[in-house]
Amino acid sequence: MTSTAPDERVSLLVADGAGLSTLADDVRRGLQAPPLELPPKHFYDARGSALFEQICDLPEYYPTRTERLIIERRASDIARLTGAGELVELGAGTATKTRVLLDALRDHGSLERYIPFDIDAATLQLTGRSIAADYPSLRSVDCVAGDFERDLQLIPAKRPGVRRLVAFLGGTIGNFDTPARRDLLRTVASQLHAGDHLLLGADLVKDPAVIEAAYNDAAGVTAEFNRNVLEVINRELQAEFPVGAFDHVAFYDETNEWIEMRLRAARELKVTVRALGLVLRFEPGDEIRTEISAKFTPGRLAADLAACGLEPVELMSDPDSLFALVLARPA
Repeated sequence: MTSTAPDERVSLLVADGAGLSTLADDVRRGLQAPPLELPPKHFYDARGSALFEQICDLPEYYPTRTERLIIERRASDIARLTGAGELVELGAGTATKTRVLLDALRDHGSLERYIPFDIDAATLQLTGRSIAADYPSLRSVDCVAGDFERDLQLIPAKRPGVRRLVAFLGGTIGNFDTPARRDLLRTVASQLHAGDHLLLGADLVKDPAVIEAAYNDAAGVTAEFNRNVLEVINRELQAEFPVGAFDHVAFYDETNEWIEMRLRAARELKVTVRALGLVLRFEPGDEIRTEISAKFTPGRLAADLAACGLEPVELMSDPDSLFALVLARPA
């Protein structure tokens, strides 16, 4: 296959209203009345993405290295089972683990196209250029910057006769509660055809102490990552959050089987968000929920997939049952 220069093969599509308007809407909805909440997608500006890369290397944070171990062990099987020519990655970030899948699909002889989808256009474009440079046989790298819950329809149609693999890794599916999670999976399923597959990464239910340690690292990187959402609001919406006046809180909710991350006001605060004309007031102990991260049993995963018109082909896990990859297809 003849390849062109990397930049010529890389495209970037940015959804209307992506980024700033989405953040503004979420601040208006989430911070004016309790329960206070911000969606975790706003962690991931360039600094937040870099902090998350650091988190992935921390000794307490098992999900990334465990998922990578599973991918490394099973990538050739995934390539053989799917025969995918196109890899769509939801929440691509810097695509560190993805290269293992790309290698396997390339070695299988089927890889033609990579389509990374994420919210931060700048990070996405860097990722796309890096992948294009490292995989000269790719026909194209088509980046899409948008929101999981609004913009998946912008993912370009697959080429005729080519099988597609949609990868949603990292346990990111756990950031959605059950209704939102199933809505998202239904949207993904609606874009899959016969011969296509979904590869879903899911963190498994286990000892709560192991889970909590992963979100309360001794080095404090997760705390810095959590507070970064306030830095994003300060920069993008001309807000005046005193970032150091909020404490990082993370705990496991055994009833819902998920981790919650929160930011807790350490003192009375008055915060102006100039771009929105808002004045926000916080009492000591007031909390903003910034993330949930649901943990799964095999039964819960199967139920979610079945409710969305998908059926599991294989569940792949590590020897300690910390994490799972589920390969699924349209039912």
